[in-house]
Amino acid sequence: MTQNTLTVTDNRTGKTYELPIENETVPAAALRKIKVNDDDFGLMTYDPGYGATASCKSDITYIDGDKGILQYRGYPIEELAEKSNFLEVAYLLIYGELPTEEQSKKWVYDIMHHTYIHENMARLIEAYRYDAHPVSMMISAIASLSTFHNDAKDVDNEDVRNRQVLRILGKLPTIAAFTYRHRIGRPYNYPNSDLSYTANFLYMLDFMGQTTYEVNPVLAKALDVLFILHADHE
Repeated sequence: MTQNTLTVTDNRTGKTYELPIENETVPAAALRKIKVNDDDFGLMTYDPGYGATASCKSDITYIDGDKGILQYRGYPIEELAEKSNFLEVAYLLIYGELPTEEQSKKWVYDIMHHTYIHENMARLIEAYRYDAHPVSMMISAIASLSTFHNDAKDVDNEDVRNRQVLRILGKLPTIAAFTYRHRIGRPYNYPNSDLSYTANFLYMLDFMGQTTYEVNPVLAKALDVLFILHADHE
């Protein structure tokens, strides 16, 4: 018997089929050869909600929920949460490897350089009803980014694509914070690039003009770990 195969007997016809097993999965297309008549379409899988179906192969994420395993690019999530920050993990997910110290410095600088949003976008957020759903406001604001950065349409240009990555990573915390502040009726806090990525986000959410205000480092670290855990949804 061939290894790494699944033997299936079709009780309708008595025929036996060998289906390949690859990475603990059976290709759905392999079921097509199981049929009663030669001109039949063949079997298909029925799996509502894709509860037991893998839709693609990933070089980015490996997850086994039953065993509590989550890996990004082969790195255990526990190691990344302990030894790396969210922006380093974002670099890993996008480019396939953790940044060097120099790459990390430039990466962080470039992202924090893009944290400000156009004042017209700030006014766009102000135009929404205060009780509108925050996700709806964020989706609309993110969609409007293309109207402020016309170069984004050049999707075949690698430099342009990389610039959009910096813009999205930089501006999303600002858009989220402005949305939150608008909903609770408080003025916007503009980004502070002297802070870390998550500390800056907390500052924009929470600062109320206190002269002695400091971001709680425990909260900033906790938020950073949460960002890492949710960095890729596959």
